[in-house]
Parts: sequence; C-alpha cells; structure tokens
Amino acid sequence: MITKKQKKLGQVFLQDKNVIQKIIQTAEIKNKDQILEIGPGKGILTEALLKTGAKVIAVEKDQQLVEFLKSFLKDKQNLKIIYADIRDFLKTNQFYTQYSILNTQYKVIGNIPYYLTSHLLRLLLENPIKPSLIVLMIQKEVAERIIAQPPRRRPSFAKAPIGEQGYGGQAKMNLLAVSVQFFAKPEIICYVPKAAFYPKPKLDSAVIKITPIDTDENTDEALKKNFFEVVKAGFKQPRKLLINNLCANLKIKKDKIKKTFKQLNISLNARAQNLSIKQWVSLSSLLMENIV
Repeated sequence: MITKKQKKLGQVFLQDKNVIQKIIQTAEIKNKDQILEIGPGKGILTEALLKTGAKVIAVEKDQQLVEFLKSFLKDKQNLKIIYADIRDFLKTNQFYTQYSILNTQYKVIGNIPYYLTSHLLRLLLENPIKPSLIVLMIQKEVAERIIAQPPRRRPSFAKAPIGEQGYGGQAKMNLLAVSVQFFAKPEIICYVPKAAFYPKPKLDSAVIKITPIDTDENTDEALKKNFFEVVKAGFKQPRKLLINNLCANLKIKKDKIKKTFKQLNISLNARAQNLSIKQWVSLSSLLMENIV
C-alpha cells in the first residue's frame, strides 16, 4: 500500500528486474564493493545488490519503509539500513564517523525524485572524497538536460530550435549540464518506461551513469568558486547575450569582456548555451582577476 507520505516524497518503486540487472551491470559491481544506495524503497534493487556480495549502506527517508526493509532483508550481514535524509547523511560528521562511507572508495546507486537530483549531485560531486561511480534512475528529461552539449551548427534548411530543445531534438546546454560535466562524465545508459514502476509515474525515466573526474579546476576551491560564479552569471538570463549577462552580473566592463572573448575565440553574439566546459573553464580563469 502506498501512503500519502510516500506520494509526497515522490516515491515510485521500480519493479522491472531486467532494468535492475542493467543498473548492476552499469555500476560494474564486484564482490566486496561498497555501495551507497539512495532511497532503497521496498528493497527490490537492494536485494539484487546484496546478491553480488557488495556491502550496501541503504539510506531511506521514510520510517515505514525502513521498518519494512529491516524485516524483509533481516539477517543480511552485508547490509546497513539508515533512517535519514540522504542530504543530511552526506553533510553530517556523525554519519561519516559511524559508517565511514565517505572515507573509503564507494559507488552510489539510487532511484531519486526530480526535486532532489540537482542538489544531490552537487553534494556527491563536490565531496572531498567523491564516489568512483554514480548510477541513478532519474526523470528522462532531467537526464537529457545533464548530458546536453553546445549546439551543432544548424544547416540552412533546418528549422530554428524551439523551447528547450536544440537542433536535432537535443536538450540545450544549461546550468545543470555545466555543473555536472565540470566534475564528471555523464551518459544515458537506457530509457525506462512508466510501466516499469509502481505506482506508475507521469513521466518516463532514464538510467544515467556519472563518472567523476579529477582536474586541477574542480579540486582547487578558489578556481571552483570562481568557475561557478562566472557560469551562474552567464546563465542568469539564458536568452540574453552572454556578454551582457557577464557584464551586468559580474560588474565587469564590457570592453574587458570583449577582449577576453576575442582571446578565446568566443563570438560576441554567443549565449551561455553555446560554450563548452573547456571554454567556461578558460573564460572563468581569465575573468578571475576582474571579479571582486
């Protein structure tokens, strides 16, 4: 039975065992791997993870489901069930000390609601000890936003992009895509139809694989802070020219920004969606000395 509280939390439960096996294969789980599972729900994925021999720490926000899991998966020596909000778990030193999940190599797996995606990824990817791999079931449209790239040059006969879709039907580059791709390489593994869940959600989902990367830019705190300050300023009003957004939001004279654009071969007519991660990194580095 699905309670009102579970509906409020955006909980739907994966039932398709083929999708579960796909998630396990994507995560390349080996015996004795340490897995942080987010939102185990009724434990169908948890049970499959345990069968691989991995050590699973399952963090569940719903107390009723915690009690259900303790009964359903009792006597499993390679399982720890934690009643907590995953956001608190990732930020609270008490959990670090008790479970030491963030002091060792680990992988993250979960089926997460839309409202949690952006904040959760930021917490995971900005952690000093990042997971070696993240495999999540998320809303299809959000997954497509995460993997978005700068638009390809549009043939003269093609229609202009409409709404949030760029040429070829792909999602436009956006703040979420830049935020994730600064820290990691994301790829959609497969799409999952509504029928694979109970209760059936309104939208389709996708399994996304996110592989964290380490570079000087995303590990240096000063460089990271400056990067996101520039990117957020650039995407403040995405339909406006990038140069105008940067000038208005960073309080830098337009002449200085024009000079930087010319140095990086960025068009003065560019919008935020047109830049690649590499261009954002270069742009933020060159603008750093002008940011107060």
